[in-house]
This record gives sequence, structure tokens and C-alpha cells, in this order.
Amino acid sequence: MEWSFDRIKLSEKLKKYRQDLHRIPELAFQETETAIYIQSCLDQLGVQYESEVAGTGVLAFIPGKSGKTTFCFRADMDALEVNELNDVDYKSQKPGCMHACGHDGHMSILLGLANVLTSDEIELEDNVVLLFQPGEEGTGGADIIVQSGILDQYGVKEIYGLHLFPGIQQGKLGIVSGPMMAQNSEIDITVWGENAHGGLPHSGNDALIIASHLLTAFQTIVSRNINPLEPAVITFGTFNGGEVRNIIAKKATMEGTIRTFSESSYDTLKKRLLAIIRGSEITFDCQIDVDLRELYPPVVNPPEMVEEWVSAQDPRLVEMTDPIMLAEDFSFYQRKYPSLFFFLGTQNPKKNMLYPLHHGQFNFDEDVLSLGVQAFLNILIKRSAVELDEESERE
Repeated sequence: MEWSFDRIKLSEKLKKYRQDLHRIPELAFQETETAIYIQSCLDQLGVQYESEVAGTGVLAFIPGKSGKTTFCFRADMDALEVNELNDVDYKSQKPGCMHACGHDGHMSILLGLANVLTSDEIELEDNVVLLFQPGEEGTGGADIIVQSGILDQYGVKEIYGLHLFPGIQQGKLGIVSGPMMAQNSEIDITVWGENAHGGLPHSGNDALIIASHLLTAFQTIVSRNINPLEPAVITFGTFNGGEVRNIIAKKATMEGTIRTFSESSYDTLKKRLLAIIRGSEITFDCQIDVDLRELYPPVVNPPEMVEEWVSAQDPRLVEMTDPIMLAEDFSFYQRKYPSLFFFLGTQNPKKNMLYPLHHGQFNFDEDVLSLGVQAFLNILIKRSAVELDEESERE
């Protein structure tokens, strides 16, 4: 059973929301103009809200008749330091900043849901929180919100989120039961050696040799210390050092990332990385500085919530997808609240909408946004959180 809202009218609003928001991208915790726009849309709908949540976020509250349970739906707000390469009339008005990860679509879906939940055709039995969260891109705004206790103040019991995803065909809903997205950390390493003339290498301590040893040794961790049935990744994307071709390098730097679906595997990766580094300090008689920044836990969907979510959706649209090594701070909600995350496919070859997330040509067809609204609404229908007008019901 699902509710067939006026898709044409809503689609027009969704398209406007998305394009308006796409023009005004803002980086993490700088989403002031975005927040003002969201608040103005909520004002037009008569929805109450709190501003300055986690700094620049907005929390909207739509009370239900009974108010026994509160369901939360979350959208992230921040954009990326990416130059937009799309030639569209709603192109980013801020050079070097772009909604290249679909957060403009996520916010639009929540505003669309607000339209539906405040319409005359339905009555809410339970409360709904619409959470517009700042700072998802590498800064963990979700953790700040959880730690603030604001969700407890509203009695939130369950949280749902989605992400537009070009790896899935437009119009499909992708989900994973269990581990879905990776735990991730960033690691920066600086090796300090000692300069010497290239013709007298014995009188120095070559930082490039030491760093090369580290890079090679790190690659043995996944292959020899992690269960081969458990996915794990150690990737170093930068390697820099040296000054002149005939001088032994005094300094070398490496920057990398660690990703896994298992917190126990992550602990092993971390332990072995640090052991190799400390052992290399002794072996090569040098100093090695390490900056290890632990970012997001893994996104893990509770199987019982997945089963219920799948039963609430049109089975023709649902795809059980593979886990991916991308990261998402929605995982912080999952540490405290029953929470579920899914993908909304945007891949559309006919419209050349094939570019990956974080690419300057990432784009999507706004027609997909109404499906996101419906997917969220179906959860409320499944949980008997709304009463439908009889004329609005259909099998």
C-alpha cells in the first residue's frame, strides 16, 4: 500500500528546491544561506523548526496526533570544493564550490516530504523530525548532533537517510543488509632523515628510502594480517620528498586512507601500521611523525529494519546491492539509534548522467526526487504513522 500524492505538483516544487539550492553551495559549517533558504520553505508550509543546530543546521518538527513515536529523516547540507563543469542554467554561483555529492537533492527530498506531511490528504499519528544536517563531508556533523542530545529532546526513536548514487540505475532503490559503507581514517606520515651529498650517501639518512620501506611494508597488512574474507583497504595517494637530484632527502611525506567494514579489522590495521612505523624508527634510526585521524564508523544496517523497509517499498524498484568502501557520517546515528540508510539511483545514460560523486560533472534528473519522497513516506505508511484519506489510497 502506498500513497499516490500529486506527483506533478510536487515534482515542480522538488525541481525548484533542487535548482535553487544547487546555485548556492556552501562548505561544511558555512551553510548559512542554505539554512535561510530551508527556513523560508518551512515557514511557507507552517512547519516549526529550530535553527543553528550544530551551528548551521535546521531541525524541523511536525507533531502527530498521538505523538507516541518520533521518526527522523535526515539530509546533509554541505557542498564540496569542486569547480562545476556542467553547463546548466542553475549552475553554482560560487566558483570553486559545488553540490557534487547530491546533498542539494537530499535537502529537496526532505522539503518535499514536508509538503506531503502537511497536506490535507493525510493526518500524522506519530511525530516526524526532518533533520537538515551540516558538515557531512569529512567533518562529522552527525556526531555533533548526536552528542548535543537534541534528538533525545524530541524523543527520536528511529532515523532514516538516503544518498543519491550514480552507481545504480535511475529509479532504483539500493540497500544492503548489514555492513554497507566503510569505516574510514586519514593518515599523514612525515619521515625525517638527514641531508648528505648524493655522492656520499653513507653520511646521511635517506628519508625516501625509509618512506619507500614503509609503503611496501604497509601493503603486507591486508594480505597477511586481515582475514581474507573481510574487506579492508590501505591506500596512500601521495608520496613526496627530496629537494635536489643529488642530495640525500631529509624529509618525505605520505598521505593515505584506511577503510574497512569491521571495527575489529580496523583495530588490527591501525595496530600494525603503528607497529611498522615504530619498528622503522628503530631500524633506520630516524624520527617518523604520524597524524592518524579517525573519521567515521562503518554504516551497518540492522537486518530487521532492512526487512521491514524492503516490504514497505515497491519490490520492482528494490535492489540488494554490494557494500562499498565509501564513508558516510550517518553511521554516528546508527551507534545510538535504530537507523537505516539506502541509495537512490541516478544513473541515466540517455541524459549523460553517469559521472561519479565528487566529480565536476555530477548531475541528476530531478524526476528521481519524488521517488525519494515516496520511499520515506512508505516507511511511515508501513509503520502506521500516518492516516490516509480513503480517496488517496490505492493498492
